[in-house]
Amino acid sequence: MPPRLIRRIAHLDMDAFYASVELLRYPQLKGLPVVIGGGRRSADDALLLAHADVPLSKIPVADFPRLAGYTGRGVITTATYAARQSGVGSAMGLMKAAKLCPEAILLPVDFAEIRRFSRAFKDIILDIAPLMEDRGVDEVYIDFTEVPGGQRDGGRVLARLIQKTIFQQTGLTCSIGVAPNKLLAKMASEFNKPNGIAIVFEEDLESKIWPLACRKINGIGPKADERLQGLGITTIGQLAQQELDWLIDHFGQKTGAWLYAASHGQDDRPVELESEPVSISRETTFERDLHAVRDKAELGAIFTKLCEQVAADLANKGYVGKTIGIKLRFDDFKSVTRDQTVEAYVGDAQTIRRIAGHCLKRVPLNRRLRLLGVRVASLMRLQDAAETASNQPPALIYQGPTASKSIVSEPQLFD
Repeated sequence: MPPRLIRRIAHLDMDAFYASVELLRYPQLKGLPVVIGGGRRSADDALLLAHADVPLSKIPVADFPRLAGYTGRGVITTATYAARQSGVGSAMGLMKAAKLCPEAILLPVDFAEIRRFSRAFKDIILDIAPLMEDRGVDEVYIDFTEVPGGQRDGGRVLARLIQKTIFQQTGLTCSIGVAPNKLLAKMASEFNKPNGIAIVFEEDLESKIWPLACRKINGIGPKADERLQGLGITTIGQLAQQELDWLIDHFGQKTGAWLYAASHGQDDRPVELESEPVSISRETTFERDLHAVRDKAELGAIFTKLCEQVAADLANKGYVGKTIGIKLRFDDFKSVTRDQTVEAYVGDAQTIRRIAGHCLKRVPLNRRLRLLGVRVASLMRLQDAAETASNQPPALIYQGPTASKSIVSEPQLFD
């Protein structure tokens, strides 16, 4: 009888993915502090227009727009490692980043290019190791257990093959952690960034995992970490020393049991080959606070665009939904959400906008707005919905390309 295979799960994380994609187009910026984020600005268009007669790789570094003097509400999507040394990082406001690293070059996010490279590196992985769980544009889980090379040196041989092939075919680097489960693999992928490989076995728990801060466990956020620190627990090892009943007393049955298992490196979640999305949403933070009355036309256009984007996302992924919701964040940073569930599954932009508009009417709009979002939940695959909706009004069932049509018959937002 062949020996029992040891479970080997890999977490692959692309290195500074958004920035790395841009550096393929602008290799002259390699090694420099570069920040990717915010919307496209006039300065970005002016740069390309001024150098329309030369390749992108030949645009002088001195001509690129900088963070210095940036004003607006843009947020960093990612930054090169040179920029991170100045303290800037993902989800930080660009104005704050401008104070920390004013010399950093600022580039907008090119989502079409990001999606193209995302598909490319995932196709490479699937050709080598077909059991892959998609976790977003720049990360995946892979089941190495039964793949050739997946057991050799704890999975290092297969990880190196994937890493090398992605670089050869795309020019991008990635970091990979291989461990007995998804929880430990995700932590391991951070050990040797960038372009690194880390291997963790069950017997490495005490030496490699327990010294780490509790926040390194995916699922422990700032509030939970603050509570743990208040109880004198700062490392995973300290967390593992607590009794299960003690954790349940302080955090409740479900969370306490999970904290106990996570601190002991226990995680039996499978690699999901086709994970179903819970919802699909789009939101935008405004460059300036907008008023529901004085900026009605601008808000209406943004609202319509968000609904069209959500409808297009639904169409691309092959889903429709029954719950439509909105999200608002006011100038005092307080957020509110409202949603409405309808009888039939919908996916076209016009219906989404109409129902989302009803949700907006349930929110007092007496403060300026800094963020607006639209969300569709209670999802079902379009094909399944069509098969079960033969007795539903056809106007409410998504009919394909109409999802992105212009919405000209709807009244303006915030009437």
